[in-house]
Amino acid sequence: MRYLILLFFAIIIGSCSSKKKKALSFEPKYMPGANAIIYKTKANYNNLVAVTLSDDKSEIISYPHPTDVFKDSLVAVPTVLNKGYLLDNRGINTHVAFLKITYKEYAQLSELPSLKVMYDMIIDKDPISEMCNCGHKESIENIVEKINYLIDKNKLEEVCKKLK
Repeated sequence: MRYLILLFFAIIIGSCSSKKKKALSFEPKYMPGANAIIYKTKANYNNLVAVTLSDDKSEIISYPHPTDVFKDSLVAVPTVLNKGYLLDNRGINTHVAFLKITYKEYAQLSELPSLKVMYDMIIDKDPISEMCNCGHKESIENIVEKINYLIDKNKLEEVCKKLK
């Protein structure tokens, strides 16, 4: 009888564990809209303004306006994940560069700097050490918990598309 009770509890505990693993996994959905871009940088650029460079890195082709650096009235810095990874909240890609100005300082500018001034403010033209696309951001419930689970289990590149 004791063995039956132990077996019963082992089955219950095992099924709870697999349900949690299943709940933390997801199938990325690649569709139009904001994607869950997970990345690591070579240094801490978390609070610095991101711009997009041309393929040859000779010019800035995309940049935010000082009023566009907010998301839900908060400065749109990346979400910090486990093991040094970040979840993008601005819309970066593999051609990102960082300016030597914080989002807070940039948001307080009364006018947009010229492209030449911004280009001269770049501190790193190749700041990304790793980057993955985990699909449509809005389709992932509990995104931070799920991505951290993948990171902790070293499965990020198995589930998400490696970009760099």
